[in-house]
Amino acid sequence: MAQGASLLLLAVLGLAACSPGGKPAATATAAAGAPSEEGPRIVMSDDLVHLEYRVSGQGEPAVLLVHGWCGNSEYWRSQIDALKSRFTVVALDLAGHGASGANRTDWSIANYAADVATVARQIPNAHLVLVGHSMGADVALAAAPRIGPRVIGVIAVDALRSVGMPPLSAGEIEAKVAPFRADFVGATRALVTDRLFEKGADPLLVQKVAYDMSLRSPAVAVPTLAKLLSFDLATVLPSVHVPVYAINSDLVPTDAERIRRSLPDFTLDVLPHSGHFLMLEAPARFNPLLTKDIDALAARAAH
Repeated sequence: MAQGASLLLLAVLGLAACSPGGKPAATATAAAGAPSEEGPRIVMSDDLVHLEYRVSGQGEPAVLLVHGWCGNSEYWRSQIDALKSRFTVVALDLAGHGASGANRTDWSIANYAADVATVARQIPNAHLVLVGHSMGADVALAAAPRIGPRVIGVIAVDALRSVGMPPLSAGEIEAKVAPFRADFVGATRALVTDRLFEKGADPLLVQKVAYDMSLRSPAVAVPTLAKLLSFDLATVLPSVHVPVYAINSDLVPTDAERIRRSLPDFTLDVLPHSGHFLMLEAPARFNPLLTKDIDALAARAAH
């Protein structure tokens, strides 16, 4: 399994439930001033895809929220509301997701990382924390070196469990992707309902997430899944020189010691009795952990 696989990918596998750096654009909203939540903003990616994002609140650091496979920025709604009184909060739709454009042919993690770096250049804050759910954690880690020293840390949400494990072969990847090629709606709904929530989860939430994800464009989702399964974070992690925190569910165990062999500065919190979408399932328990991690990263950057 590629090192970047999340619980979503572990489930797919049947194991469980731009330029670097640079200054921000001068036209970006200032971090100072009263908390605010404006309408959507659009910036063009390096390959000319329009990317939609929203900026809420004010303060340092800026927190960039990166959704996962077949998600969008709305998956972070409960976190935006919780964070915007203290931080600048940026929620983006990756290319091919949400309100962003889909005029792209290479749905690689590298291109998604470039999307995050493009949005980051529009944000004037001195410090950035990248928060990524599932695939978004891989994207955030790949984006961090592109953005440069303004990134003071990465927070992975239900991700990184397979760091240090061997990658899949091309044949194995195709076998895992094949059900989604054949019946994207059915395969996606089965994945979500059967693998990504714990028993006893709110059935209305399970149904909503399964329905929402299954309505994504297969022309984007299927090649993205193939690229994600083939993505090996071992090619990226040596360039990540910031602390990496994780907030994982207990649906599948996380081997923190194995992860630390690739990411020595790794800190793990486990949220009990939660599934893959823990920020949706249990925001009252998840948000304090997220805030704690952001504060810890900001304190470390201040020293």
